[in-house]
Amino acid sequence: MPTPAVILLSGGLDSATVLAIARAQGYGLHALSFDYGQRHAAEIEAARRVAAAARVLEHKVVTIDLRTFGGSALTGNGEVPKDRDLAGDEIPVTYVPARNTIFLAYALAYAEVRAAADIFIGVNAVDYSGYPDCRPEYIAAFEKMANLATRAAVTGRAVRIHAPLIGMSKAEIIQRGLELGVDYGLTRSCYDPDAAGRACGHCDSCRLRLAAFKRLGLTDPAPYQHPAGDPRGS
Repeated sequence: MPTPAVILLSGGLDSATVLAIARAQGYGLHALSFDYGQRHAAEIEAARRVAAAARVLEHKVVTIDLRTFGGSALTGNGEVPKDRDLAGDEIPVTYVPARNTIFLAYALAYAEVRAAADIFIGVNAVDYSGYPDCRPEYIAAFEKMANLATRAAVTGRAVRIHAPLIGMSKAEIIQRGLELGVDYGLTRSCYDPDAAGRACGHCDSCRLRLAAFKRLGLTDPAPYQHPAGDPRGS
């Protein structure tokens, strides 16, 4: 039997690539997604498509309502910023308080039940929106905590948090995914899609994604509200 691993799967570009990386490394895939009240809920169906295409052993979708706390444009508090300066160092309003900590805590519990020592997450510290829980030092700190907090770890099965994309550009991530056969047409990354799930082309996530495909000389296969992804061609 393959070694089990838990993969956090949002349905976006990064997590689909991480799932493919874990599969290529021979792990038995247990995917974990979250319906947390996000306005971009189209990613849940995308996660189901990606999981099915990867033939995961198990895919769990956990419902938690982070709208209870608010504090983020992704959970309904304010507008998703469009066409902002991505070179700035401020943390944008699309940051969801403690989201990766919450997700990794669930993944840790799931991994312990499935006797998995490996957890994969698609955080990235190069082409990203400035979230503090996407940094290498955060991943290292959570791994240290995980190895203090679980029965499995203190009885000999150490937990490893894998973040294979953390030092890669978005273009490098896409290139790696294409090498592994990822169908990016199944994925959704937009923070503010329309009712049909089509991407806006203007939020941080769309702009980073579109720029990466353009850098590779490729067209993003995901659906956009406008033919070129941006109605003004920018």
